[in-house]
Amino acid sequence: MQFIKPDVNIDIIGKRKIAFCASCVLILISILSLLFHGGPKYGVDFAGGTVIQVKFASSANIPDIKKGLTTLSLESASVQSFGEAGDNEFLIRTEQSEITEQGFSKKLQAALKTATGSDTEIRRVEMVGPQVGKDLREKALFAMFYALLFITIYISGRFELKWVISGVVAAALMGAVYLFSMLNLSIPFLIITALIVSLVLFWFLELKYAMGAIVALIHDVTITVGVFSIFDKEFSLPIIAALLTIIGYSLNDTIIVFDRIRENLRKYSKKPLEITINRSINETLSRTILTSLTTLVVVAALFVLGGGIIHDFAFALLVGILVGTYSSVYVASPILLAWQEFGKKR
Repeated sequence: MQFIKPDVNIDIIGKRKIAFCASCVLILISILSLLFHGGPKYGVDFAGGTVIQVKFASSANIPDIKKGLTTLSLESASVQSFGEAGDNEFLIRTEQSEITEQGFSKKLQAALKTATGSDTEIRRVEMVGPQVGKDLREKALFAMFYALLFITIYISGRFELKWVISGVVAAALMGAVYLFSMLNLSIPFLIITALIVSLVLFWFLELKYAMGAIVALIHDVTITVGVFSIFDKEFSLPIIAALLTIIGYSLNDTIIVFDRIRENLRKYSKKPLEITINRSINETLSRTILTSLTTLVVVAALFVLGGGIIHDFAFALLVGILVGTYSSVYVASPILLAWQEFGKKR
C-alpha cells in the first residue's frame, strides 16, 4: 500500500533549520517546565507512599472524602477522581507508607462511609517504602541510559562497521559511569554526565550515525518528559515502560531511514549528500506515515477506552509516537548533513 506517490520529492532537508529551531524551542520549554516544577513528579512507585483506590456506591465529593481521611490522620493525602464521571471512583495518595496495618481497610471504609454517607469498596491498596522507591527510580534511570547507549553502539557498528570502536566506547562509558558513581553524584546528574561523554566520544570517533540516533532519542525522551511535566502527570513504572517503548519505536523508524540512506549513498555516490538524504527520507515517507497512523489509532483506542489504569501509559505513547516520527524525519537524518557541513568548516 502506497500512501504517498513513490516519486514524491518534498524538500524536507531544506527545512531542517526550521525543524532544529522548533525542536530547540520544545526542548527548552520542557526543561523550563521541569525546573519550574522542581523536577519530574514521581508517583508512589518512585517517591514511596501509599495509593488507595476506592469506589462509592453513590456520588461522593472530594471535600467529604478528605474529611473522612482526617479522622485517620491522613489529612495530607491527595484525592483525585478516577475513571469516568459516573464511576464514583477515587484515588487517594499519601506519602505515608506504614498505614496498611491489620484492619486498616475496614477502618478506612467506616471513616469514608461516615463522611460521605455512601457505601465504600476498597479496590486496591499499594504501598512502596521510601528506600524501595529510591532504588526503583535509580534502576529505571540506569535502564533508560543503557538502552540509549547500547542501541546507538549497535547502530554505529551496523551502519559504519566500527564494531571494535563501538565495543571500546561501550567499555569506556561503563568505566566512566562506575568512576563517577564512586563520587556519590546524584543519579540524574550521573546520567546527564554519561550522555555528554557519549556524545563527545561519538563526535571524536566520527560515529555520525550513532550521533544522529542518540540525539533523536534524547530529543524524544526529553520532550515526552516535558509534556508530562507541563500537564503535571506522575512518573511511575508504567511510564518508564512507555518511554523505553518510545525509544524502541523511534529507533526503528530511524534505522529504516538510515538503511535507505546507506543504500542510496552507494547508488548515487556522485550526488551531493543533501540530495541523497532528502531522496531517502521521501522514499521511506509512505512507510513512516502509515506505520505511525496505524499505531496511533491503536494507542488512541487504549487512551480513550482503556480505563484509568493505563490512561497515562497510553498518553505517554501518544506523545512519544508523534515526537518519534517527527524526529526520525527531521532530526536524526539531517544531523548527518549537519555533521558533514561542520566538518567542511573545520
